[in-house]
Amino acid sequence: MTIQQIEYINAVDVHRNFIKAAEACFITQPTLSMQIQKLEEELGVKIFDRSKLPVVPTPVGEGILEHARRLLYARNELNRYVEDQKGKLSGQLRIGIIPTLAPYLLPIFVPAFIKKYPEIKLIIHELITENIVRNLKEEKIDAGILVTPIEEPGIKEHTLFYEELMVFTSKRNKAYEKQYILPKDIDTSKLWLLEEGHCFRSQILSICELQKQSREHSGLEYEAGSIETLKRMVEISDGVTIVPELVTMQMPKSQLQLIRHFKRPVPVREISLVVHRDFLKEKLIKALQTEILEAVPDKLKKPPSQNIIPIQ
Repeated sequence: MTIQQIEYINAVDVHRNFIKAAEACFITQPTLSMQIQKLEEELGVKIFDRSKLPVVPTPVGEGILEHARRLLYARNELNRYVEDQKGKLSGQLRIGIIPTLAPYLLPIFVPAFIKKYPEIKLIIHELITENIVRNLKEEKIDAGILVTPIEEPGIKEHTLFYEELMVFTSKRNKAYEKQYILPKDIDTSKLWLLEEGHCFRSQILSICELQKQSREHSGLEYEAGSIETLKRMVEISDGVTIVPELVTMQMPKSQLQLIRHFKRPVPVREISLVVHRDFLKEKLIKALQTEILEAVPDKLKKPPSQNIIPIQ
């Protein structure tokens, strides 16, 4: 029995598919199958029922997998202890961050982080929430920065800050004439949205109470892949969209004139650093959390009295 074989059976348990498990372990599927078969022969039992799709553990396999998870956790704890004893922060830190945060948060903390910790190599991936969660569970990334609460089993959430959500309106839209906006003031036929898959899209729909309503554009319907594209579409049309607070901090004066606040209680989104429950690199992730908090304006760190918009 080897630690690699333990990792392989754990991967199959996570993915319930030999091909996907092999990809996650960066080996070929025949190699993974052969190693698991060797382990089964050594133990004298079948760990997985291969006749079912997706693959499921046998009754005895369930118990073996529980012990396997404990072994991997103990291995991870040992690695964590060794890293702590080294003292100096070094190594790779793989981060997933949602696209509606990346262009606005990364520039304000990454340069300082790199300068302060030259021995740490940051590897950053822009991913939607669903993929961040999956990659955390598959140990492809070490931490994620996204909108919470997500209440995902096995994922720990550490709140970083809160962003007020604001209206960005064309001068030709009726919202431009108002000082404060109520959700009912937004003409949903003029509302520009991100494409499916972005959690921010569902939050906008929730604010505007559009989850169960149809929405029609006159002449053109376009769903953008970025907030910057949404802003440009609003500027050249009579449209309107909703943007998070960090976006406004990088806006020129001409665009700030197009910002309108919601009437209280204003909608807010919660931003958190998330990790897997068995996460490693604790000191590196703590350093990341500290640098982000130092870079973010103080007013964003205060727990809000406003409405936190959930992900739906």
